[in-house]
Amino acid sequence: MLVKNFSKLLFAAALAVALSSCLATKPYEEPEIDTENLFPFENVKLDSATLADMPWQEVFKDPQLRDLIEEALANNLNLQDAIQQIRVAEANFYQGKLSLLPSLNANGSFSYSKQSDNSVNFGDDLGDISIPASEQYSVSLQSSWELDVWGKLSSTKRATFAALMQTEASRRAVQTRLVADIANIYYRLLALDRQLNITRETVENRKSDVETVKSLKEGAIVTGVSVQQSIANRYAAEVMIPDLEQQITEQENTLSILLGRSPDAVNRTTLDEQQPIDSLATGMPGQLLRNRPDIIAAEYAFRAAFEQTNNARAFFYPAFRLTAEGGFQSLETQNLFQPGSVFYNLVAGLTQPIFNKGENRARLKRSKAQQEQSLLQLRNTILNAGREVSNAMSQYQNAEQRLELRKKQLEALINAVDFSRELLQYGEANYTEVLTAQQNLLSAQLSNVNDRLQQLIAGVDLYRALGGGWDKAENKGLIKTDSAPKQEDEN
Repeated sequence: MLVKNFSKLLFAAALAVALSSCLATKPYEEPEIDTENLFPFENVKLDSATLADMPWQEVFKDPQLRDLIEEALANNLNLQDAIQQIRVAEANFYQGKLSLLPSLNANGSFSYSKQSDNSVNFGDDLGDISIPASEQYSVSLQSSWELDVWGKLSSTKRATFAALMQTEASRRAVQTRLVADIANIYYRLLALDRQLNITRETVENRKSDVETVKSLKEGAIVTGVSVQQSIANRYAAEVMIPDLEQQITEQENTLSILLGRSPDAVNRTTLDEQQPIDSLATGMPGQLLRNRPDIIAAEYAFRAAFEQTNNARAFFYPAFRLTAEGGFQSLETQNLFQPGSVFYNLVAGLTQPIFNKGENRARLKRSKAQQEQSLLQLRNTILNAGREVSNAMSQYQNAEQRLELRKKQLEALINAVDFSRELLQYGEANYTEVLTAQQNLLSAQLSNVNDRLQQLIAGVDLYRALGGGWDKAENKGLIKTDSAPKQEDEN
C-alpha cells in the first residue's frame, strides 16, 4: 500500500514537472546580431571562402616557424592555464548535472544515555528506584530529492554547460592569439636580422668611403672637413648596431617566454625566404560568428547568464522535496538486523517563499543586469572583430602599395649615391651631396625592411582576426563549428 501511494506521488511530481516548468523558465533564443555592414571594404568581393578555414600549418610555410608554433602549443603557460580553466568548468558542469539526482547517504550511529535518578518521579510508595542506562544502535540509508518542478536545477545545469563551452572557446581564443604572436615575433626577428645585415654592410662601405675621401684630400679635391664628415658618417651607421642587437635579444627573450622556456637564442631562417599570405579571402561577415573563438565564448557567456536568469525566476516558486530514510534500529546488537528492527519513513515537503528580505528579487534583478551585460559584451566583441579585420586588410593593402613605391625610391637613391661618388672624384660635387644620398639610401633600405615586415604581420593579423589558428575539424574539444551546442549535449 505504501509503495503504491509513493508511486502515485512520483507520478504526480513528474506530471507537475512536465506541465509547470515552462512557467518559470524561458527557452533560449540566439540574440539578433546585425553583421551586414561589419566589413566596410571597397572593391573587395565578399564570398563564403575565408582565410580562417586554412590550417595554420598551411598558412605558415617556414619549417622553423612551424616548429616554434608546435612547441608553443605544447608548452605555453597561458595556454596550459586556459586548459585548467576547462577542467574547473567540467567539474562545475558535472556537479550541476548530478544536482538533478537524489542524494543518498549511509548513516550508522550508537547512543548511550543515562538519566539522573531525580529526573523521574515514580511516587513515594515505590521508594528509591535507580534508572537504568539505555543503549541504541542504528544503521540506515537516507535519501533526499528536490523535484525540479520549475526548472531551477535544469537551468543551473544548462548554465554550467554554457560556462564549460565558454572556457573551451576561450582556450581556442588563447591559441589563435598565441599562433599569431609567435609568427609576428618571428617575422620581427627576421626583419631585425635583415636590418642588422644592411647596417653592417653599410658600415663596411663607409669605411671604404673614408679611405677614398682621404685620397681625394691628398689630391686637393676635398678638404679636411669632408674627411671628418666621412668618419662621422661611418660611426653614425655603426652606432645603430648595438641598438639592433639589443632589440634582437629582447625579441628572442619574448619569444622564449611564449615557448615556455628560459630566454635563449631562436633558430630561424631569413626574411628573404618568407612569402606573404597569398589569400586575402575574408568570407562573409556572418562567418565571424562561427570562426572567432572569442565571439563564440562571448555568446556562451550570454547563454550562461540567460540560464542564470531562468534559475533566479524559479526561486519565486515553491520547492518540492522528498525525503526517505530506512534501516535497522535496536537496543541490542544481536537484534540489530532482525526483521523486527526495520524502520522507515517518507516525507514530502513544500516550501513557498513568502518573505526572505528581498533576496529573490535582488537575485533576479542582478541576473537580468548580468544578462544584459553579457549581450552588450557579445555585441562589442563582434564590433571589435570587424574592426580588427578591417585594420588588417587596410594594413596589408597599404604595405603592398608602400613596397611598390619604396622599390622606385631605392632605385633612384642607389643611382644618386653612385652618381655623387663619381662626380666627387672629378671635383664636380661636394661631399655633403654624397653624405645626403648615403643617409637617404640607408634610411630607405631600413624602411623597406619595415614595409616588408608590415606586410607579413598584416597577413598574420588578418588570419587571426578572421578566426584562424585553431582546427575547426577536430573532434577532441567540446565546441562545435556552430555557435550553439547540440541539444543532446545539454540534456
